[in-house]
Amino acid sequence: MLYDGIMTELVGILNVTPDSFSDGGLYMETEKALQKTAQLFKEGAAVVDVGAESTRPGATVLTTEAEQQRLLQILQQLIEQYPGKISVDTYHPETARRALELGDVIINDVTGMHDSAMLELVSARRARCVVSHLPAAAAGDPQAAHAGPLVDDVRQVREELLAKAAELQRQGLPRDRIILDPGIGFGKTEHLNKELLTFAREVPEYSVMIGYSRKRFLGARRLEPGPNLEAGRIALEAGAAYLRVHDVAGHSRLLRRPG
Repeated sequence: MLYDGIMTELVGILNVTPDSFSDGGLYMETEKALQKTAQLFKEGAAVVDVGAESTRPGATVLTTEAEQQRLLQILQQLIEQYPGKISVDTYHPETARRALELGDVIINDVTGMHDSAMLELVSARRARCVVSHLPAAAAGDPQAAHAGPLVDDVRQVREELLAKAAELQRQGLPRDRIILDPGIGFGKTEHLNKELLTFAREVPEYSVMIGYSRKRFLGARRLEPGPNLEAGRIALEAGAAYLRVHDVAGHSRLLRRPG
C-alpha cells in the first residue's frame, strides 16, 4: 500500500508456539494456523511471518529438531497455498534449508545471520531474507541479548547491520534481496527502541522492516491498538518498507491514508 507516496507492506505474525507473550498456544494446530493465515491475508497482509520459537525474555530455547516438529507440516501447506508470501522466523540454518526446499520463502533471522551456515545458505540460494539486529555481545543468543548489556546508540545498530549486509552481498546476494530490521526489543534501551521506529532514515539504500508490535517499550497499554498504531505511523512516516504486526486489520486502515 502507498503511504504518502511510499510503498509499505504489512507482515502479519503467526506464532505456532505455546509461550509467545500475547498469543501463545492459539495456533499450534495446523487447521487453526491455516485459518489464522487466511484471516491475516484477508485483512491486508502482504506476507505472513511464521515462527515456532518464542524469543521473548525467558522463553524456552528450542533445538532444531523441536522447531521443525512444530513448523514443517504447517509450513508445507502454507507455502503451497501462498507461494512467495510466507516468511520463516528462524535462526537455525537446517530449518531454513528445509523451508527453502519446500518453496519460495523469506528467511527472517533475529540473530542477524550470526551463524555463518545461515549466511552461506541464503547467499547460495539467493533467498530473500530479513537481517535483524542482535547486539554483537549476545553472540547469536536472543536470550543473552535480553540479559544485557543494552545498546543505546543507533550508530552501533546501523554499522553492525550494514556490515552484515555487505558480507551477504560479497557472497553474491543482491541488495534487493536483503531487508534490514533494527531488532527493536532485542538488547536495546527503551530510549533506543523508540528511536529505532525511524530506522529507515538511517539506511535509505535498503528496505527496512520495523517490528514493534505489542512490545514492552510501548508501555502498559502495549496490547491495545492505540500505542501500536502510533508506533506504526512513526515508522511509516520514516519510510519503512514493512511493518511486522499482530493487528493487520488496524494497520491496514492506517495505511489507507491517501498517498
